[in-house]
Amino acid sequence: MGPIACVTIRTPSLEASEAAYGQFLHYRPVGRGGISAAESTLWGVPGLAGTPYLLMAPEAATDFVFRFVELPPEPGYRAFRRHGWQAAELIVDRVDPLAERLRNSPFEIVAPPLDLSFCPDIRAMQIRGPGGEIIYLTEFKKPVPGLEAPPARCAVDRTFIVIVGGKSLEGMQRYFRDTFGVPETPAMESRVQTMALEFGLSREHRFRLAALPLLGRCYIEADEMPPAAQPLPERHTGLPAGISMVSFCSPALAGNGRASAPPDSIPPYAGATGVECVRGAAGELLEIIFRP
Repeated sequence: MGPIACVTIRTPSLEASEAAYGQFLHYRPVGRGGISAAESTLWGVPGLAGTPYLLMAPEAATDFVFRFVELPPEPGYRAFRRHGWQAAELIVDRVDPLAERLRNSPFEIVAPPLDLSFCPDIRAMQIRGPGGEIIYLTEFKKPVPGLEAPPARCAVDRTFIVIVGGKSLEGMQRYFRDTFGVPETPAMESRVQTMALEFGLSREHRFRLAALPLLGRCYIEADEMPPAAQPLPERHTGLPAGISMVSFCSPALAGNGRASAPPDSIPPYAGATGVECVRGAAGELLEIIFRP
């Protein structure tokens, strides 16, 4: 399973998302249109057909895209308050100059640049985008043994980690192991400032989490959330707010062993032989894109 091919974000305005990601993160449009009937059926939200979307890729390549889908805001939504996908982590060249540029931008700086509590060679910041999505911007000062990351090919490159939050760290690890063969890894304790702030905890509060290794030097970070975190609703009239879904490449069928034909030939489906959509242990939507 891996690498990460696409992160789908629900946004109230494609125009606002395009301006923010284009001007301040240097992402560029690579496709736009309406969600196809095949996609909406695949995702389990058939009423979504025709909904406007926008694809944006980093300057360096189109092997990763953000897919923004224009839907009204979900009342009361805040990332890290309920289970499901919480954040996307982008590899960047240098995070501190980026933080200066973002001070006068549509992005809210949730957490300024800070060395990670468990590894001072990794420095990251957290921002909130126009759809309420949380984005981590992460710099590797030097290679870190045991946590191989892709190089930053441009100032702000691809998503290499996605963060999912749920009730049980063991349950999330078991799901990815049993469904996709992703190895379990030892739990660690680390700051997750955005989640701490949502539950009125100190920024220094440590949460149990694990970094699950995928192909392509990508990872799923599984965060065990406080008991007060709410479950993700089983069904939506549209896509969940914030980060709605994450798409992963895979060389073989997973889940139920059946896959639909790719909806089209543009990113993230270019070169795919099939696609399926499943729900994870925390209720999160995963799109699996099969490539030989």
